[in-house]
Amino acid sequence: MQSGFQDSDILSYLALPQDYNPLPSVDPIEFLKRHLHELPPNIIQRFSLVTTPKQRTTITEIRNRRLKFTESRPRSLSFAVARNTWPTLWQGRERRGQEEGKEEQEWAKMNFLGGSEQQVGNLAKLLGDMEEEREAERVRFIQRTQANDDFVPEEESDSEDENDSEYPEIQEPESPQEAQALFERIIRERFIYGLLEGADYDSVDWDEWLDVDDDRNAEERWFDDD
Repeated sequence: MQSGFQDSDILSYLALPQDYNPLPSVDPIEFLKRHLHELPPNIIQRFSLVTTPKQRTTITEIRNRRLKFTESRPRSLSFAVARNTWPTLWQGRERRGQEEGKEEQEWAKMNFLGGSEQQVGNLAKLLGDMEEEREAERVRFIQRTQANDDFVPEEESDSEDENDSEYPEIQEPESPQEAQALFERIIRERFIYGLLEGADYDSVDWDEWLDVDDDRNAEERWFDDD
């Protein structure tokens, strides 16, 4: 049992017997399906120790909390932030780090007021170029690491056509706007299904303020939009 996660504390709070079935530590998902709304924040958050975001996706209320969160257009899932946080999911072809380089140039212009305009401008450009290259290298490193993690040796096959049929070609977006819209949709979907590595799921999954009046209608609306 994970440190800090005690069945006895949870069962006692709910006035349930110690031999209750299912036990929180044995089948936490089923337990949450039954008692999600009965537990206070300081107890419900402990379930992050024994469940994963992907596992919690099977709980309708949690799935709908994530949906409502994405509909609020949070900055953490915005295009600019998500593109840098999950660069392997972004298929755009523009140079990486340009936005960060521009921010660095603006910072230099605002904070180095003692020199001449030309000196400040040169320094700002230098710092901007350096920041752009740092960000581009960070993205390349993440992409290389992801590629190594995802690599699976190919098995020999008698027919190349059979292998090709297993991996249908994905049609690429025709315009930058379509590419951005597709990326934003991928981010939303992966977040809702608990597949967005590094996302702050705890602050969403356990937030009862994100509950909607009719969870079923909210879920059906999202799937209809698909």
